[in-house]
Amino acid sequence: MTRQFLRIDLGLIIPALVLLILGLAGIFSLSFELFRSQFLFSIIAFLAFLFFSQINYQSLKNYSVLIYIASVIILFLVLLIGIESRGSVRWFEFLGFRIQFSELLKPFLALCLSSFLISKNSYSIKLFLLILALLSPIFLLIFFQPDLGNAIIYFLVTILVLFSFGFPLRYFFVTLLLIVMSFPILFRFLKEYQRERLLTFSHLKVDPLGISYNAIQSVIAVGSGMFIGKGFGQGTQSTLRFLPERHTDFIFATLSEELGLIGSAVIIAAFCFLFYRIFLIYKNSDSTFSKIFAQAAFFLIFLQFFMNIGMNIGITPIAGVSLPFVSYGGSSLLSNFILLGFLSSMSKGFDSKEVLEIR
Repeated sequence: MTRQFLRIDLGLIIPALVLLILGLAGIFSLSFELFRSQFLFSIIAFLAFLFFSQINYQSLKNYSVLIYIASVIILFLVLLIGIESRGSVRWFEFLGFRIQFSELLKPFLALCLSSFLISKNSYSIKLFLLILALLSPIFLLIFFQPDLGNAIIYFLVTILVLFSFGFPLRYFFVTLLLIVMSFPILFRFLKEYQRERLLTFSHLKVDPLGISYNAIQSVIAVGSGMFIGKGFGQGTQSTLRFLPERHTDFIFATLSEELGLIGSAVIIAAFCFLFYRIFLIYKNSDSTFSKIFAQAAFFLIFLQFFMNIGMNIGITPIAGVSLPFVSYGGSSLLSNFILLGFLSSMSKGFDSKEVLEIR
């Protein structure tokens, strides 16, 4: 009987676990109840990683149409019967857990995008428009939840993958022109606080106790950590609750205040190592489908990384984007570990020296 091994790509899982542990430590310093929930999410997410790393990812592309249709239906149902919280309808409740499908569907829709692109294997305007047409209901259903951050991420990932695929630049110029023309219409559908965030982004001091409060407190927290930080649980901005959403959107500011520049550098270094590993998977992949998916995975994680840290240090508008593997939230954590599971499955065919075998 042939022995079966559980093979794990160390280059993917080690930096992810470093980020996860740092996130858990930061959350523990804020609240034991939140830590307990996140620890449970972490176990589930890691088991999901193990499961999806053993799946033949190539076979999933045969179900891409079904996955896409199911995703649209689920997002539509979220708007109809989802749970409302703070003016947003983004969640279903299942067995006492809230599931945010705009997060959970990311790895599966990345598979769909990869599958749709290879099905035609051309650079025609027809295929370009088809992909944008398929993106539209996903984008709009998430936009109207409203979840501006994830809507932007879905759009940018799609555009970046299409650009990397090799479509002519003129297609993107026309798309950009259409976006500029439609922006005033979309802007009207934004919630008032979202419009104010965009309008006051470059002038944070305009309303320091109002709409600019979150951004200002985050920058203060990051700066006050200085080089070595104040220590776990010693961050005044987070523990005294000057910093809102300290365990989700602003977890980087929380950790920067507690661990200082050294801790921030460790977080960024772990992400860079992860990005490099995904790049190697892309480079060594022997199929177009694998290469496109690796690109989509890279852009998914990188954009969240850039947007979250950017809004924590005041260089991008606040858009409600979590920091992968670090921020509190089961749906985001599960989504990102499933994404790594698919990538680990892809890396099995090459680079056998960089996998862990568990007998």
